[in-house]
Amino acid sequence: MRQSRKTQRLTVLVAGGAGFLGSHLCETLLESGHRVICLDNFLTGRLENINAMIGRPRFRLVKQDVCQPVTLDEPVDRIFNMACAASPPRYQADPVHTTRTCVIGTLNLLELAVAKGARFLQASTSEVYGDPEQHPQNEDYLGHVNCTGPRACYDEGKRTAETLCFDYLRADRADIRVARIFNTYGPRMDPADGRIVSNLVMQALERRPLTIFGDGRQSRSFCFVTDLVEGLLRLMEVDPNPRQPVNLGNPGEFTILELANLVREMTGTRSTLTFLPLPQDDPRRRRPDITRAKTLLGWRPKVPLREGLLPTIAYFADLDDGMIEPITAVKKTVAGKAQNLSV
Repeated sequence: MRQSRKTQRLTVLVAGGAGFLGSHLCETLLESGHRVICLDNFLTGRLENINAMIGRPRFRLVKQDVCQPVTLDEPVDRIFNMACAASPPRYQADPVHTTRTCVIGTLNLLELAVAKGARFLQASTSEVYGDPEQHPQNEDYLGHVNCTGPRACYDEGKRTAETLCFDYLRADRADIRVARIFNTYGPRMDPADGRIVSNLVMQALERRPLTIFGDGRQSRSFCFVTDLVEGLLRLMEVDPNPRQPVNLGNPGEFTILELANLVREMTGTRSTLTFLPLPQDDPRRRRPDITRAKTLLGWRPKVPLREGLLPTIAYFADLDDGMIEPITAVKKTVAGKAQNLSV
């Protein structure tokens, strides 16, 4: 397959564009010369993520929930569906709305893609693999999901969204691509969203005990946000259509204990570790097989975890609100090192 190198300016709708990933995607698209429509209901998206883009001539903000039909009077060439809370505490807080966002929201955006003749990319998730019994996970693995558990609103919601996407594709109603996104981190993460990187970094900076669920030997793979955005853009523009889901993530695998100790080292904190019971259905191991992404997209992540944590920690260190005795020294040290890494 080849990457399409389109040079014309496109109009791109990013649903969930004020979120962590969505805002980085909006910024990259703007820098590439495209016109961007950011659609967000601000349930988990944050205005500060897009403040620098508001007022720019090729950026427009639409405040709306994707659970309502999306109508736009202008042409749309590309649609990225990034809409949905992605952290377990957030998506479990209102599980019915999470399911509606995944299913009804995706359906509404697919109908918009049909009406506009727009190419569509669905941000799916490694959660479709559940607590996997196959390791690493490739796209042919059918998963091990508890369809009635507390995480099912997101896991099964995303699986149903994929079903809708491929049904539209098989019916030749729209040009659909599906990315299965593994753990991603970087600046603009919500410090209170409950994800493992933001939790550990904020606890370290505030000199609180670092919370470890279970024994800490469960593993994750962490992809820096710039790498992930590059993968999304390549998947959207690759021709011909892959007609199959594509894993996007960093195959480097770390235990939660390894991540916690790295955060402690890089922040210089003396925080201790606190162990709590493992939540129900929390995956024991997760690592993407990215053979398909390398073959079809020519994509692989470039930023190692230690390097990506530098600007991430610097970002959180600048968020003083609510911090208890922040470690001020880490701001200068980490921020200085982070200047060499573009975010």
